[in-house]
Amino acid sequence: MEESLEYQKKSWIALKKSINGLLNKINKANIKHIIPELFEENLIRGRGLFCRSIMKSQLNSAIFTDVFAALIAVVNTKFPQIGELLCKRIILQLRRAYNNNNKPQMLASVKFIGHLVNQQVVHELVALELVTLLLEKPTDDSVDVAVGFVKECGSMLQDLCPLGLHAIFERFRGILHEGEIDKRVQFLIEDLFALRKHKFQPAVPPELDLVEEEDRLTHEISLGDKVDEQIELDVFKPDPNFVENENKYEQLQKRILGGGDQDEESEDDDESKDEDEQQMKIEDETETNLINLRRTVYLTIMSSAEFEEAGHKLLKIRLEPGQEMQLCIMLLECCSQEKTFLHYYALLGQRLCMINKVHQKNFEKSFMQQYSMIHQLETNKLRNVAKFFAHLLGTDALPWHVLAYLRLTEEDTTSSSRIFIKILFQELSGHLGIRMLNERLSDPSMQESFESIFPKDNPKNMRFAINFFTSIGLGGITENLRDCLKNMPRLILQQDKRVSRSSESDDDRPRKRRRRRSQVVNCF
Repeated sequence: MEESLEYQKKSWIALKKSINGLLNKINKANIKHIIPELFEENLIRGRGLFCRSIMKSQLNSAIFTDVFAALIAVVNTKFPQIGELLCKRIILQLRRAYNNNNKPQMLASVKFIGHLVNQQVVHELVALELVTLLLEKPTDDSVDVAVGFVKECGSMLQDLCPLGLHAIFERFRGILHEGEIDKRVQFLIEDLFALRKHKFQPAVPPELDLVEEEDRLTHEISLGDKVDEQIELDVFKPDPNFVENENKYEQLQKRILGGGDQDEESEDDDESKDEDEQQMKIEDETETNLINLRRTVYLTIMSSAEFEEAGHKLLKIRLEPGQEMQLCIMLLECCSQEKTFLHYYALLGQRLCMINKVHQKNFEKSFMQQYSMIHQLETNKLRNVAKFFAHLLGTDALPWHVLAYLRLTEEDTTSSSRIFIKILFQELSGHLGIRMLNERLSDPSMQESFESIFPKDNPKNMRFAINFFTSIGLGGITENLRDCLKNMPRLILQQDKRVSRSSESDDDRPRKRRRRRSQVVNCF
């Protein structure tokens, strides 16, 4: 008999296995095929099993959170009581994780809520309430979780409540100014500001946007509300009206799958054609891979005890073609952010240049880029950058022909660029010694590269360069330039004499020709 206890129990076990099996194999590619199969199961009877299973699957496979949230959004349109039950249970799970300081479970719960906000299953005020709670008494972990949450649902909050999102970022800015959290977490906040500047990634990918705007149902549940998770729904209980309820659900299932399934299949082919192009656009706009790479490089640099360890770890990072430049950029940024110059960064840069010529060329490009925007740097950052490149030059990790980019004249320099050149050459003098530095600058094979630093085009620029190096205590390297300036009058006179002689010779030639012509005429 179908109403017997044993039959109902077997049916319950089969329902549990079926729900677990469907949720374990769901992904972006097959979600539209899994949803009809899921509706074939009695979700009203197994709503407790469904909520428990999907929360467990999300906790174990957080990478599929957006897929689970899309599934909930579809189920919520047909069975709002299931969506509400899931929201209550997730909030209770969040509370327990927060009170027990269980960070892994906290991260999973926060991520799930973020994607449910994106799907508009949970009201956006819950998101603002959650971030406020996390940042009320900021710690390294709570700020880390808050940053991850805002990354998940920042795009939706920007659309639904921009003032609330602005208040959140002001709180993040205040935490940065306080400076009481770890540097790693400070970098995460700065990363979040950069992501906001370049626009958040779309709240819902096109392939997971399965619910029409007018069909969405949003649940308003506060974090402080007393909620009943209805744990009794997770265990088997005999149903006296089992057959009647099964027939009712079968009729309901036919109404749900009658029109929607064909529409979904017809739309599937059209959406799949543009899927690759849309995904490429999303990646290009968010630069998620670049941000993750910069984070990895930063954490590797900051967490290493010695520069050899950092170099070994950095060279192990798999880089796409063209991403090598990010190592140089991040190394320079880390170096410039320090209050005082640390040789750790310069030694690491030297190691990278010596190992791979690609890094050496990238540091050459970085030298030009930094000098072109030197007027934008603060004095402390400017000093650190100059000392960094001075070390690379002094150890021959960077070729000296990069100095050709510096042009030392009154018109071509600013106060910032003069400070940069001053610190650069003072550090080179301290590293090599004035005698060795002078020998390097007097190398005949490199004179073309040094003409911009020691200009010999006119006396004004020569005097400016001599006075500049003399004022910073490096007048000894201008001996050749001084000799050239002393000999300048003689050279000018010699040039004038050559010009006058050439002009005189040009004037004499027509006269001689005229005399010869006249002699020829007289002969006739």
